[in-house]
Amino acid sequence: MNSRLLNILFFLVATAAFAQEADTTAVQKDSVLLSEKKSGIVVKDTVLDNKPYNPLAPSKAAFYSAVVPGLGQAYNKRYWKIPIVYAGMATGVYFYLKNDDDYNRFRDAYKRRLAGFEDDEFQGISTNRLIDAQRNAKKNKDYSVIAVVLVYMLNIIDANVDAHLQQYNVSEDLSVSPNFQVNPINTQANYGLSFRIKL
Repeated sequence: MNSRLLNILFFLVATAAFAQEADTTAVQKDSVLLSEKKSGIVVKDTVLDNKPYNPLAPSKAAFYSAVVPGLGQAYNKRYWKIPIVYAGMATGVYFYLKNDDDYNRFRDAYKRRLAGFEDDEFQGISTNRLIDAQRNAKKNKDYSVIAVVLVYMLNIIDANVDAHLQQYNVSEDLSVSPNFQVNPINTQANYGLSFRIKL
């Protein structure tokens, strides 16, 4: 049973990989036909962009994200990441404000009990439980601040790394693809990876 599941899984992965390879070859042929209209260099039926390498692009993207969160993602033209950045930071701020409000409520009730009043909103809860609730609310406030800072830092790191990877030359000359063959003697599946490099 496990062998069948593994065969099916490998077949699906291999199909997706070969489909992607066929799509890229079709795109390469189309790009060769359009190479006369585009500015670029044609090497072995492949169009290489004539875009110069910009070593300051990663630092610019990181700086923009540090100044205004999400601006580095806009600089990299990854607009879909901007709502994720703001959603993460807004979630941390929301929980900070909620825990701050809870902390103030618990603290005010505890102060009223120390003053001798018993008419607070937590009448069924002991004074020791109010102290524990204050500690938990304060701890959760601290975690919320840490979460906002982490999302902010990840925003900067993401913009920097994405700017680096946009300038990375991805070529079809180096590829790894799954290999699936059936042994004709014992009809067992042979799995493997084929490594291809064009020089």
